[in-house]
Amino acid sequence: MKALLARHFGKFWLVLVYAFLYAPLLFMIVFSFNSTRQDAVFTGFSLRWYEALFNDTKIVNGFFVSFKVALATGVLSAVLGTFAAFVLVRYRRFWGRTLFSGMVNAPLVMPEVIIGLSLLLLMVGAQNVFGWPQRGMLTIILGHTLMGMAYAVVVVQSRLLEMDRRIEEAAMDLGARPHQVFFLVTLPNIAQAVLAAFLLSFTLSFDDVVISEFLSGPGVNTLPQVIFGYARRGINPTIYAAATLLIVTVTVVVVSYAVWVARSTRRREREIAAAARTETALAPR
Repeated sequence: MKALLARHFGKFWLVLVYAFLYAPLLFMIVFSFNSTRQDAVFTGFSLRWYEALFNDTKIVNGFFVSFKVALATGVLSAVLGTFAAFVLVRYRRFWGRTLFSGMVNAPLVMPEVIIGLSLLLLMVGAQNVFGWPQRGMLTIILGHTLMGMAYAVVVVQSRLLEMDRRIEEAAMDLGARPHQVFFLVTLPNIAQAVLAAFLLSFTLSFDDVVISEFLSGPGVNTLPQVIFGYARRGINPTIYAAATLLIVTVTVVVVSYAVWVARSTRRREREIAAAARTETALAPR
């Protein structure tokens, strides 16, 4: 018995970890189809809460606000994070590099409450002096971009460190200018990492509550803010339905991205192998 337990202890522990992480999600998905508001007894299958979800203007408007904010945040974070990562990897020595690296990585370890509060003070001060920006969607995007860019830098930087620099050097030897090397050689090689940075920043922005609470304005509430407000007033199965749709959407996007990356990797490996065979066949004997 002890030998059997020792042999399967790792699998058993892994099952417990997955059950701890995903059992609540499964519970929530099941009860989003409950026919009543009961949160402990499943009384019957029904789609009433999904119908109520699409008729709830607060949740619908919050979804579109979150989507617009997350889309803008994902694009800005991927672009700025890519440039910042390129500078940190390709330019090892420049004045202020340590400070720049520290400022880029600071949001990774700083509590979101501190980030949100400091940004709120900054936005209020700028509004008092310049009359801009008004607290709303723009300020939320700026705050989320600050956080998302830090994660994007980590993702893109790791890919740049793995990239073979001889490809860029060969392009420069053939007469390509630095900006041509970046857009025609470097960027295609790190495209998967840039896309991963976009998806990560998009997800973090769509899911954020703390920074959005500090930077949102009157009439502008993201979906997590709406859900959080509903949750404070008690059980509402409409929230279960909204969360279930988000889980399904995220799962589809993540699986699709994983399949695309796997296919791209296999295709690149086949092209490399074909090029190696061609070079071997053409080599003089």
